[in-house]
Amino acid sequence: MRPIIRVGLLTLPESYPAVLYGLHELFGCVGRIWHNITGEPEAASCIFSPRLVSRDGVSMRSPAGPQIAVETSIDAMPQPDIVIVTDLGLSLDFDPRGRWRAEAEWVRQAHAASAVVCSVCTGAVFLAEAGLLDGIEATSHWSAARIFRTHYPRVRLRPERILCPSGPEHRIVTAGGASTWGELGLYLVARFGGEAEARRMAKVFMIGDKSDGQLPFAAMARPRQHEDAAIAAAQCWIADNYTTTNPVSRMAEVAGLPERTFARRFRRATGYGPVEYVQALRLEEAKQMLETTNEPTDAVALAVGYADPVFFRRIFKRSVGVTPARYRQKFAALARV
Repeated sequence: MRPIIRVGLLTLPESYPAVLYGLHELFGCVGRIWHNITGEPEAASCIFSPRLVSRDGVSMRSPAGPQIAVETSIDAMPQPDIVIVTDLGLSLDFDPRGRWRAEAEWVRQAHAASAVVCSVCTGAVFLAEAGLLDGIEATSHWSAARIFRTHYPRVRLRPERILCPSGPEHRIVTAGGASTWGELGLYLVARFGGEAEARRMAKVFMIGDKSDGQLPFAAMARPRQHEDAAIAAAQCWIADNYTTTNPVSRMAEVAGLPERTFARRFRRATGYGPVEYVQALRLEEAKQMLETTNEPTDAVALAVGYADPVFFRRIFKRSVGVTPARYRQKFAALARV
């Protein structure tokens, strides 16, 4: 049974709802959603159990208007592995001193008990008020710089950073503006559940640079289930031999069918044409290699069955929407800080 990572999403009277719910959904999908949308087996080393938690466990209205449905109180929440304070509605002259005393004590205790404590955006002001940022580097929304200068001069503010892991064992992690919740979420998924799962979540939620459109985030959906034994035999064979030359002819031989008959039955059984299917297998393996290795693009092309690297680049860009080099840039270091 996979371990459960308990995440406390601390809700304060100043909390906005969007980031709280975004992180709740992201963590709730780890190790659960990839199989549903691709058919591939889940590979996460753990699952996450996120909870919206507040001082008294009572739902509250956010500064933006919508009600935040708090799930538990800080007293009822089991010892968390992760605590996150998200963006807060703070004015320029906001005075945080003496606020959130019960919640701050709970977070300090969680940190002392080895929890990783995080903030998004102006949530870093809460961590500073709790005394957790003294003497270490931290980031926040640029507009909070005045509050830090006035009240927390001991914090080494780095507003240019997107993520800022600090302190012993990097158990304090601050993120920049509100939109950086995705980067924080992926960092934590990678840290607790592995980089492969973080890349999967990045593709599901399309977290990262979207200037190249949606195709770079897409993954091959597993072919539908069928009962055509000849086609199933061909699929089993090609799974281990997709780099072979003339793969469709060889698949037809394995199936014991004329090529035209094979092509017709293959599409009816799987939803893919044979050439499309082989290409998808090759490109998925190429994407995996680009994400996880430093192999040159030409070597990746050869490894997945394309002797002509120019043709490989062309078909990769047509199918994935970006060049292999651009794909590697987007995903190879996605789960690292």
